[in-house]
Amino acid sequence: MRSLVLIGHGSHLNGESAGAVYRYAELLRGRGLFDEVIEGYWKEEPSLRQVLKTTASTDITVIPMFISEGYFTETVIPREMGLGHQGPVPEGGVARVIGGRTVRYTLPYGVHPAMTDVILARAHEALPDASPQDTALIVLGHGTTRNENSSRVIYQNADRLRASGHFAEVHALFLDEDPKVGTWPGVVKAPRVVVVPFFASEGWHTLETIPEDMGLTGTVTAFPDHPHGPQQVFYAKPVGTHAAVADVVLHLAEEARGAGGQGDHERGHEAAWQTFLERARAGLRVGEVLLTPELGVFELRHMLDEGLPGGELVTLVTPEGVRDRTRVTDGGDHRPVHTLRTLPRGWRAVLNEADLRRAVHYLYPAVVEETYAHSCHALRHTPWATTARRQTGIYAKVQKATPAQVEHVAQEVCSGCLRTRLWAGERLTFTFLDGVPGGLPCAEACTFLVAEVREEVSGKRGAGHGHGH
Repeated sequence: MRSLVLIGHGSHLNGESAGAVYRYAELLRGRGLFDEVIEGYWKEEPSLRQVLKTTASTDITVIPMFISEGYFTETVIPREMGLGHQGPVPEGGVARVIGGRTVRYTLPYGVHPAMTDVILARAHEALPDASPQDTALIVLGHGTTRNENSSRVIYQNADRLRASGHFAEVHALFLDEDPKVGTWPGVVKAPRVVVVPFFASEGWHTLETIPEDMGLTGTVTAFPDHPHGPQQVFYAKPVGTHAAVADVVLHLAEEARGAGGQGDHERGHEAAWQTFLERARAGLRVGEVLLTPELGVFELRHMLDEGLPGGELVTLVTPEGVRDRTRVTDGGDHRPVHTLRTLPRGWRAVLNEADLRRAVHYLYPAVVEETYAHSCHALRHTPWATTARRQTGIYAKVQKATPAQVEHVAQEVCSGCLRTRLWAGERLTFTFLDGVPGGLPCAEACTFLVAEVREEVSGKRGAGHGHGH
């Protein structure tokens, strides 16, 4: 048995940030090459601290869904997942045994040599008859002065494409380091130019910044007064949204696995879900969700919709439908923390037992596993001081927070959450597995609280913050 974990950045503010990882997970799930495909995030749930608990296998491959190496892939992800590794990741990845699981951590997909073919595919989508006689290619990266690895992958792809002979010229340009994208008119001589953004997803940079810096007005822009004569610029979609990225992820996974054998079912994980299913077959409330068995299937709905006729509710029939419906509040706001008391109403899900597991995983990531571990006295709590000491980069500031500041923020943020703060010394005697609906453990302060404490220390918290942030 094998598990594949895709790690994205996620966002406390914007649900679109996680969308690309969800789409790739669905593509890879459809291939059937892994027994399960799980998503994990830095700023959403399941968090990097939780995600390994949500895997069913003892053989796990972790792929960072990032476009280049850098701070997140070399520092944050390995640290938060407890991989015992910091710094550049070797070509074959790193392997660790963690709690009886073999965990293989790879390079980010963006640095794989197969991404050169994805750039080429994007270029030909934008300009099908691109030719070495009259077409230049710009591979456009973000760049950063903080980590030289960020730009290295852009130069490597540009070199490979230049050597391939598909284009008259190939240039590597950047948003945030030299040579900058705004210099392109003085650099590119060919009458036709294809620009391929080497970005993970469609977003502010690809939709706003790049077109503005280059003077683009759409997918095709004419520049009749260009210094080297009239030019046409063809603007491609970002490489990270191409379906072929799924193949790159599979290449990375196989290269990391090497001659590794098959894993087994992780016993604690399986025991947690079997206990949950036993309770579910008799009817159960988990957080704000009522779960009712009906003729071999299960119905899920918001507890406040109890008794409403099914015809008055939107009916969902897939785990993905449940996920997408419950990622936003009734007001349309993003829900980065799923156990906040903001679950939307007006829906019911009708699912078989296999789909129920995935739907509950999407509704309340890691809750079943952590609650079962708590009931077995096996859930480790991480005090605030330990969480704070682990933070680096812009979040290192939280180490300066006083206990009073942490508690002030927690009272506002955590009061809206269903979980009991074990990390702050609160006690939880009974859980939803014992029939107590509100019994959900919280073993460690979430990244949402960490971010809010940082705002408090920085003096930036005020009206409008809190759990709607």
